[in-house]
Amino acid sequence: MAVSLVAAALAAVPWWGAAARGQAVAVETDRPGMVTGDARPAGDHAVRVDGGWMVAYDESIPGTDVTFRMIPVPGGTFRMGSPSDEAGRSADEGPVFEVTVEPRWMGRCEVSWAEYRRYMDACDLFKALESSGLRLVTTENEADAVTAPSNLYDPTTTFTNGEDPELPAVTMTQFAARQYTKWLSGLTGRFHRIPSESEWEHACRAGTTTPWSSGADPASLDEVAWVSANSDETTHAVGTKGANAFGLHDMHGNVAEWVVDELLADGYARQAAAPQPLAAAAAIAWPQRLYPRVVRGGAYYDDAAACRSASRRGSRDAGGTAANPDWKDVDPNLPKSPWWYTEAPALGVGMRLVRPLQEPDAATRARWWDADVESIRADAADRLAQGRGARGLVDPKLPEAARAAGLAD
Repeated sequence: MAVSLVAAALAAVPWWGAAARGQAVAVETDRPGMVTGDARPAGDHAVRVDGGWMVAYDESIPGTDVTFRMIPVPGGTFRMGSPSDEAGRSADEGPVFEVTVEPRWMGRCEVSWAEYRRYMDACDLFKALESSGLRLVTTENEADAVTAPSNLYDPTTTFTNGEDPELPAVTMTQFAARQYTKWLSGLTGRFHRIPSESEWEHACRAGTTTPWSSGADPASLDEVAWVSANSDETTHAVGTKGANAFGLHDMHGNVAEWVVDELLADGYARQAAAPQPLAAAAAIAWPQRLYPRVVRGGAYYDDAAACRSASRRGSRDAGGTAANPDWKDVDPNLPKSPWWYTEAPALGVGMRLVRPLQEPDAATRARWWDADVESIRADAADRLAQGRGARGLVDPKLPEAARAAGLAD
């Protein structure tokens, strides 16, 4: 059943706010997650900002009954990376440098299959709308179009660990993750994206300086993470382990999470040499190549060291090895899918949402959402021409247009 923007906004008002305590509070219904007033709202997580308070809220995917929780994360300056004497530290985790991040909302949990499957459904919806001559993509509006992933060639690979709606969605490429956030932003009218690497680490640490947000002892991870020692070699429903101090679940383990950055061997050295602290935007290593790109947090098949707050991993291309193969090694398509991975390491790669406090301009939004190298654009265009994958226009009117055309319930 469709959820209107107004209804979604009203649903986002936390019942535990100051109004529930008899205080007068104005709620900005066009900005879910914002409460005005001087008194701190009740509840575990509220962040003071100019004009009021950021609070937790439930976001709805319009046209569905799917909701997910967004948590306010405070801004601040922190030390990013790991010191040279930290056990398990790799060369690309240092030297340590300082970064200042801005307040933002982040997904309480990793994006689940309940959420991501709605984006997957857009492939058939876009094709049906195009066949009906509705909401056509033209040269005038194609910059606003969203590409939807092709229907899975071999679902048994992607769903090796199951497809329960509460499991974290996995095996999407970074490009697909970014297009998911564009699709969601179009439906809700609110800007969502994946995190930058510094935003992710700041959120994972949640004010700590220990290897894990749970402490310095690897055994402490059992309370907050699904890792090789306790996962039974599979993913688990999101949010079933304890949260960190910011209220975020599964930052360590379960599935590693895409950030926007490219993995540069000397990236931290360059950032440490710059005037400190760096603004988070200045710390981003915007990708210039297809590989490697950064995933963070470690996965269910990783040991504790690989799930540290500072631990990093790069996506793999055809230069992979037997121990760490190409993430699309068994993809039979030419060109290989720009939306899906097929190899075992990617069974533990997923994503988490960010919604910044300040909405950026159109050019900045596009930089977060769209293909950033020519090979991705070319592969996506080729697959679209073959009818594998689809693209369409996404805005709050899409669910109603689909129903009117008899393409949705």
